[in-house]
Amino acid sequence: MKKVALFAFNGDPMCFVHVLLTALDMHANQSDVKVIIEGSATALVNQLASEKEPLHKLYVDVKEKGLIDCACKACSAKTGALAGIEAQRIPLCDEMKGHPSMLRYMNDGYEIITF
Repeated sequence: MKKVALFAFNGDPMCFVHVLLTALDMHANQSDVKVIIEGSATALVNQLASEKEPLHKLYVDVKEKGLIDCACKACSAKTGALAGIEAQRIPLCDEMKGHPSMLRYMNDGYEIITF
């Protein structure tokens, strides 16, 4: 089974949609895929939780399948998204000075792809 960690840094919804689509495609094809939300992408979490957003259903599908591994604690705080991320019960990662560690995923056998 292929193991892939998708690190989403870009807060542009047109870029983030590719993270969501890729995660669902890999999951459907038997890959062990994890989405890690970093950087300005953390601000999208609260936005995409709204049913009025065009990407809402796609986001909810990824979330309900358990594909979101965590969001960056430091970046979530910086973008003002921390409370919303906690309310959505998305785990926070902070093992690398407040940020998720790519090395941890690599050591667990995951290929890293950044968006």
